[in-house]
Amino acid sequence: MTRLLPLLFRLGTGICGTMQTVLAVVMERYMRKAEDFSVLTATIAFIDLAGFSAIADVYGDRAAVDVLERFERMVCDALNDYEPPIKWIGDEAMLSFPEPQMAIQALGTLVQACRKEPRLPLTRAGLNHGPVIRRGRDLFGSTVNIAARVAALATPGQLLATQPIAEAAVAKGILVRDLGTVALRSVVEEVSLFEIELAPSADPAWIDPVCKMHAPYSSYRRAAPQGPWFCSPRCEEAYRRSPQTYEVFRG
Repeated sequence: MTRLLPLLFRLGTGICGTMQTVLAVVMERYMRKAEDFSVLTATIAFIDLAGFSAIADVYGDRAAVDVLERFERMVCDALNDYEPPIKWIGDEAMLSFPEPQMAIQALGTLVQACRKEPRLPLTRAGLNHGPVIRRGRDLFGSTVNIAARVAALATPGQLLATQPIAEAAVAKGILVRDLGTVALRSVVEEVSLFEIELAPSADPAWIDPVCKMHAPYSSYRRAAPQGPWFCSPRCEEAYRRSPQTYEVFRG
């Protein structure tokens, strides 16, 4: 199309008015689309609620919406000084920051607030940094895809990230664990993965295997429970009826 533009301009004076109008519309649309795309460098984060689907199943859609709305408000509060979420995909928010340090600061505020909220299940998050393509309000590219794949590997209460974010966290004195390299779906090269502790680590013995709620901190100061811990009789009944449906996390 780029090579055709000079020719279209040269032809413009020798064709009928109707055709000139058509060509003008085509060129305007092409130029508008070209302006919609830009390449930039960004830190991409995906964060969601680990037990959201189970909450909808066990407690009903209305309860799940209440949980989601609470989470959405907490995300907006944490991002008050930053860009709003790029988009929401169900209970998952896609976030963008200019640099890893800013992402760490914002996510630190968010995950700590979520951990203190007893009405929310544990969050999961994945971050990656690199070049992205902006089209309108959305972002695309390999950096985005890897961030999404990393988030999918996170367990309840876990924040996983690639090396640029881990290096920024170490520079700020944040605890980082090297998890080695992993193969990600549709990514040729293995990716170095790190766990970043922006909030107290979740204790697997006190995570409800159904809704992924974490016991209040005062509870897990006691001895570990015999078998899974449940936040309510309804989650316990759901687990009793179909234990193979729910993953029990071990330390």
